[in-house]
This record gives sequence, structure tokens and C-alpha cells, in this order.
Amino acid sequence: MSLADKIFIENCTDIIKNGFSDKDLPVRPRWLDGTPAHTVKKFCIVNRYDLTKEFPILTIRRTAFKSAIDELLWIWQKKSNNVNDLNSHIWDSWADETGSIGKAYGYQLAQKHIYKEGEFDQVDRVLFDLKHNPSSRRIMTNIYTFQDLHEMHLYPCAYSMTFNVSGNVLNGILNQRSNDVAVANNWNVVQYAVLLKMLAQVSGLVAGELVHVIADAHIYDRHIPLVEQMMKNPQFEAPKFKMNTDIKDFYKFTVDDFELEGYEFNKLDGKFEVAV
Repeated sequence: MSLADKIFIENCTDIIKNGFSDKDLPVRPRWLDGTPAHTVKKFCIVNRYDLTKEFPILTIRRTAFKSAIDELLWIWQKKSNNVNDLNSHIWDSWADETGSIGKAYGYQLAQKHIYKEGEFDQVDRVLFDLKHNPSSRRIMTNIYTFQDLHEMHLYPCAYSMTFNVSGNVLNGILNQRSNDVAVANNWNVVQYAVLLKMLAQVSGLVAGELVHVIADAHIYDRHIPLVEQMMKNPQFEAPKFKMNTDIKDFYKFTVDDFELEGYEFNKLDGKFEVAV
């Protein structure tokens, strides 16, 4: 059994059995047919993944490993806010006719700020501190920029990373205001586990623990039957994560530098509709 499977099943079971339903409340999200997309939710779920033990990917269903990394690189490496720079279509519903999603995600990471050491954007500041000031308690990013929210086509869900170095171990906390558990939970976990491993390698560190803090962890009403079915699937051992160890520059990584060895998973008997 993968630890990611265990945590996911525990979270989903708790949400479905004990969560708060917003079925009687006015909600923003809609299904493609225009019907309000209601959820059952739990407030503040905290999950911990020790990356020294296994890579946290689901086996009760497939998580699209390469596509998740492609989106991660789109945001953190390309610092793009245009879907034309992305190889999947997951952001198309929020893009305008030019492909832009507004001043969101990669756009925010790319903004430069003045420090006593010089001018850095958010990613380069993290890279600088991990190499030159790893004992700092100020190594973090935040893309929830209030003055720009009105120009974002979707407010950031996963909005902040806090990095902390203990000896030669790099740990991280991912803060997320909202998480569509069935569709995006493990997708985000996989992405930020990979990000920790990337940052650790180029900084001469070892990736340690990823802590995932979710303020509103929810399952949409139409997703519940498929989630319940998925949780009954057989479980396999976590695959072995492999990364090109020759890469020492964060901006040199490509999707092809990552692979999973021995990834076994179950086919999902259905499709999760995404609420917009």
C-alpha cells in the first residue's frame, strides 16, 4: 500500500462521512450544464509525506505524473500565465482569447522585488537563500497578491510554499486555500514533492518532508460515487522516483528528466467532471 493511498482514503472517508454539505447554500462553481456544483467539505486537513521513504503518488487510480510536472514547470520554471506555454488543456476554461489566465500563478512568481542582496523574483530568491542562507526562516513564496486578484481569471488555490532547512534536509509546507480532493489533491502532492526534490538537488540538499495544509478540502457531489468506488480498488506499493542527477541548474530541468519505476495503478472506471 502506498502511503499516498492511505492518506487519500482516510481524507475522503472523513469528508464523506463527517463533512459539511453546502447543498442549501448559494455557490459559485457550476457544472458544464449550468447546475450549481455543491460539495461536502472538511476544514483544515493537514497531511505529511516523508519523501525519504517513498514517492507520494496514488495507486488506487493513476495520477498523470508527466502532465503534473509539466504544469509545475509552467508555473515555477517558465513562470508563465499563458496556456500556450502548457502542453495540457487543464487551464483552458480560465484562459482568454490570447491564452492568458491573467495576473495569476507564474505571473506572480516572476515579479521582481528589491532586497539588500539585489533584485530577485520569488523563485530566484528561494534558490539564492537555499544556497547562501539555508538557516533563514524567511524562505517562502506567496502568489495570493490582493492588489492583483481582480486581474486573475482564477484566484490561486495552492498559493504559498514555506521552505525550511534542517542540516542538509529541505522540508516544505504547501498552503492551499481550496482543494478539489478527487481531481486535484494527489496532483498537487505529486507536483510539490517533485518541486522539493528539484530544489534540494540544485541546492546540495536532500528532500525531506512535504506538509500539505488545506483550508477547505472538498469533494463535489457528482464525484462522491466514483470516489467511493475508487477507494475499494486494490492498492500497490509506491513506485520508485527517479530524477536526472546531472541537473544542477533549476532552469535546466525538463519533463523528460523525471520518471517512475514500477508504477502500478488501477484504471479509473469513469471520469471526474471539473466544476468551473
